[in-house]
Amino acid sequence: MKRVIGIGGIFFKSQDPEKLVAWYREHLGMEPSWEGGVTFLWRDAQRPGREGQTIWSPFPADTDYFEPCKEPYLINYIVEDLEALLAQLRKEGVQVFDERQESQYGRFGWILDPEGRRVELWEQPTERRG
Repeated sequence: MKRVIGIGGIFFKSQDPEKLVAWYREHLGMEPSWEGGVTFLWRDAQRPGREGQTIWSPFPADTDYFEPCKEPYLINYIVEDLEALLAQLRKEGVQVFDERQESQYGRFGWILDPEGRRVELWEQPTERRG
């Protein structure tokens, strides 16, 4: 089973997310593609029919989305089979959160790394997996 196949997003805390997004837009040409974030589109080199994306997004400094981690960032990794991977990680003794989210953007699950960082795992919607 493949585990992580790419980076889906980089999320970090900011004192003023809107101002920061505007700065990156003005000075680095990073055009927001949705409220609060920039989407970088790419193609999988081994499967050119597969479209991928990586999200860059600042969150408000007081967000609790990264909890229980106290780090000011969260990295989202793309996986092919979220449930199978989470089951395997659980067998390996990794702390797996019971919480799952499912939306038009795909399926999400979370684990903790050995230093207590919350890690987000993302299975893309079927139509994006090409």
